[in-house]
Amino acid sequence: MNPLVRRAVIVCALIGLASASTSTYVHYQLVQDPAYTSFCDVNEGVSCTRVYQSRFGTVGDIPVALLGAFWFGLVLFLTVAAGRGSAALIENVGSYLLVLSTFGLAMVLFLGYESVAVLGIVCLLCVAVYASVVGIFIASSAIPAGRLLSLPRRVVDDLGRLVRTPTAFAVLVSYVVLMLVVGMGFLVEPTNAFPPTVSSANSESATSAAAGESEFERFWNAEPRVELPVPREGAKVLILKFNDYQCPSCAQSHFLYEPILARYESSHPGAVRQVSLDYPLDPECNEHTPRGGHMGACEAAVAVRLARRDGRDAQMTRWLYENQETMSLETVRQGLVDVAGMTDFDELYEATLNDVKGDIELGNIIDIDATPTFVINGVTVKGGLRPELLETAIALELDRVSDDSGAE
Repeated sequence: MNPLVRRAVIVCALIGLASASTSTYVHYQLVQDPAYTSFCDVNEGVSCTRVYQSRFGTVGDIPVALLGAFWFGLVLFLTVAAGRGSAALIENVGSYLLVLSTFGLAMVLFLGYESVAVLGIVCLLCVAVYASVVGIFIASSAIPAGRLLSLPRRVVDDLGRLVRTPTAFAVLVSYVVLMLVVGMGFLVEPTNAFPPTVSSANSESATSAAAGESEFERFWNAEPRVELPVPREGAKVLILKFNDYQCPSCAQSHFLYEPILARYESSHPGAVRQVSLDYPLDPECNEHTPRGGHMGACEAAVAVRLARRDGRDAQMTRWLYENQETMSLETVRQGLVDVAGMTDFDELYEATLNDVKGDIELGNIIDIDATPTFVINGVTVKGGLRPELLETAIALELDRVSDDSGAE
């Protein structure tokens, strides 16, 4: 193998591996913390987060970025091995790299098209990955390759030699195990990472705050407040959630916050009220997201409103969150039938959509640029808070409202 070509492949593989690994880390943080903000989120059109959270960001809950990291690692392993092997091994590696790089190029062309043309979003880390794959494809084309028809036989022969080379075999097995362990991390429920720290507003942990809580309290009290025309109905703490039923972070925050709000409803009935407001990132009904990628979100918002007529909106909400990957007009319409037994979706769609647009106008008062966006007693929180901080915020607001009432 030409030393210059070999170095080019190694450099591209290292850049790609670093970019894909960073993407995987960012994706993991987004899964574990709905409030996490990625360093590569520049604006609505340049955002790693929006790409990772789209339907193209995962394969069976495993990030595409992690699969990319595995691919780059395999390319790197083969290229390093070829530099120390025989002429026959170099020829075999040339064939392997040709096949891998052709497959990799096809994938990045597909993902790049979906990102830019379908979602209308550019992911900077993804661009680095795409460029690395293209570089590897070009460089691997200069490596001598044997006949592809004999490739299966050569793979078997090289695997046999690999097993008889303890160091190389151990390196490869260790890397595969590492990828499997990281992949399993994405299959663990994110709630495990955020155990509740405050069970009620007057619990001991709410009053004996740690240093982090005191910093949070200072941050919270310094935040500006905006009042939106949504009735409190007697609640001391009003939580508004601008929501998109096709947004993965909206689903995650729903399941993370659900037990917290249920505990407050049990310990302080009526004191804390959450209102879900519609802000679908779908240009069909939201002209403020002309390049939004959630093409079933308007229909989903209508379906929840229709299900609410019979008190089935909570069940419809859960169904939508659990079926985000396949969400479309047809699946939402059928879901409304299955969950609420309602068949008048088409007849009431346009009229109900006007109500959805009313929520969108409320959201535009605070210039929403991502979902979920929460407004907690006037404090705007983009992306949400970690569960323990949400509890702290509710406790602070209950204390503040009680103090204001006492002063009067």
